[in-house]
Amino acid sequence: MSTVTKRDLVIEISNETGLTQQQVFDVIQKTLDAVTARLAEGETVVMRNFGTFEVKQTKAKVGRNPKDPSKDVPIPPRAIVKFKPGKEMKERVARILPVLRQRDGL
Repeated sequence: MSTVTKRDLVIEISNETGLTQQQVFDVIQKTLDAVTARLAEGETVVMRNFGTFEVKQTKAKVGRNPKDPSKDVPIPPRAIVKFKPGKEMKERVARILPVLRQRDGL
């Protein structure tokens, strides 16, 4: 399995739709910008059959300095983005388990 970049998606969608790569890039970028802006406002973004992006707050905790384990390092609470895949995505991704097992030698 390989990594797919935004550029790869732009080329694929451009070839499928007949739109120029610049048009596809603009739409993808505007979509990502809009999702990011909504999350930055604390909103939840739901994309049916894809998934839900939600802002959550982590609790404050105490970590350890790997170079000096005797010292505690306070880690403050922070906002993070959680993604919960939609039903369709979950089902499609679940089908690759045999491929992953074969790849990882399990």
